[in-house]
Amino acid sequence: MPLALWALTISAFAVGTTEFVIVGLIPTIAADLGVSLPSAGLLVSLYALGVTIGAPVLTALAGRMPRKRLLLSLLVLFIAGNAFAAFAPSYEALIAARFATGLAHGVFFAIASTIATDLVDRERESSAIALVFLGLTVALVTGVPLGTWIGQAFGWQSTFLGVVALGILGLIASAVLVPSNLRQASAPGLRAQARVLTSGRLLLVYAITAVGYGGNFVAFTYLAPMLNEVTGLGAGAVSIVILVYGASVAAGNIIGGKLADRMGPVPALTVIFGGLAVMLAALGVALPSPVAAIAVVALWGGFAFANVPPLQSYVVQIAREVSPDAVDVASGLNIGAFNLGIALGAWIGGMVVQGMGLTAAPFIGAAIVAGGIVLVRLSGRADRQVGAVTA
Repeated sequence: MPLALWALTISAFAVGTTEFVIVGLIPTIAADLGVSLPSAGLLVSLYALGVTIGAPVLTALAGRMPRKRLLLSLLVLFIAGNAFAAFAPSYEALIAARFATGLAHGVFFAIASTIATDLVDRERESSAIALVFLGLTVALVTGVPLGTWIGQAFGWQSTFLGVVALGILGLIASAVLVPSNLRQASAPGLRAQARVLTSGRLLLVYAITAVGYGGNFVAFTYLAPMLNEVTGLGAGAVSIVILVYGASVAAGNIIGGKLADRMGPVPALTVIFGGLAVMLAALGVALPSPVAAIAVVALWGGFAFANVPPLQSYVVQIAREVSPDAVDVASGLNIGAFNLGIALGAWIGGMVVQGMGLTAAPFIGAAIVAGGIVLVRLSGRADRQVGAVTA
C-alpha cells in the first residue's frame, strides 16, 4: 500500500479517538456536570450530527481546494475543537465544541476515502479504504481505553488534551507523508450534485448505512453503563473490556474490506449485518454474566465495524456510474449517513434506556440492524435490474 495511506491512517487514529472516547466517559461526564446519562449521551449524538451536516455540505463547498491543503485545514479545525472542549466551562459549551469538531470529522473521512481509492487499483479499493479506517479501529483498541482511563483518573478534560496531542501528531504525519501532487478532481457542478442527491440507488445505500451501522449504537453508546450497572464490572474492568472490543473491531475492519473485495458489497454486507444482529441479541442475554458478556463483546466488535469498508466502497462504485464528477460528494454523504446512524442510534438508545432500562438496548439495536439486512437485499435487486457490477 502507498505510504500516503499510512499517513491517512495516523490522522484517522486521532479523529477516531475523539469520536468514540466519549462512550467510555459518559458516566464520568454525567456525574461531573450533573446531567443524566441520556443527556450525556447527546455528546455522541450531536458530534455525529455535526459530521452528518459537515460531511456533504463542506465536501461540496471545498471541492476546488487542493486535497492536501483541505486535509491539513481539517486537522487544524479538529485540533482547535478539541482544545475548546478541554476548557469548556459548561455542558452547553461542551456540546458546542463536540458539534464543531464533528464538522471537521465528516469531511476528513470523505476526502480520505476518495484519496485512498485513487491511490490503488480498483480491485484493491475496499482494502485501501479499510486501511484508512484502520486508524479509526486502532483508536478503539488503544486510544479509547487509554482516554477512558485518563478521564477517570485525571478528569475528562485531560482526555481532550490528549486528543489534541494526537491531532498534532496526525497533522505532522499528513504534512510530511501525503504528497502534494494528488489528483485534483474537478469541482462538481450543480447538475452532478443533483444526480447524487436524486439517485435512488445511492439513497438506498445511504439508508443501509444509517440503519445497519446506526443500529449498533443503540447499545454501544451505553456500553460502559451496561457493563458497570448490569454486569457489575468496575471502572478499570470496563476500560479493559472496551480494549477487547476495539481489538475485535480492528480485525473485523480488515476482514470486512477483504470480504467485500472477494464477494462484492451486497453478499458481504448480508453476512456482516446478520452476524451483528446475532451478536447484539446475544449481548442482551449475556449482560448479567461477566464471563458471557465479555465473550460476546469480544465477538461483537468484529461485526460492528466490518461493514464500514464495503459500505464506503459500495457508494464510490455506484457514484462512478450515476455521477462520476461528484464521487467526493457521494462519499461525503455516506460519511454523513454513518454519523446520522450514530446520532439516531444514540438518541434511540437514550430513549430505550430511559423508558425500558439498559438491558433492552441490545435487543432494540439487533432489530434495527435486521432492518438493514432487508435494505441490503433490496439494493442488490436494484443493482441486478440495471446490470451493475456492484451486485
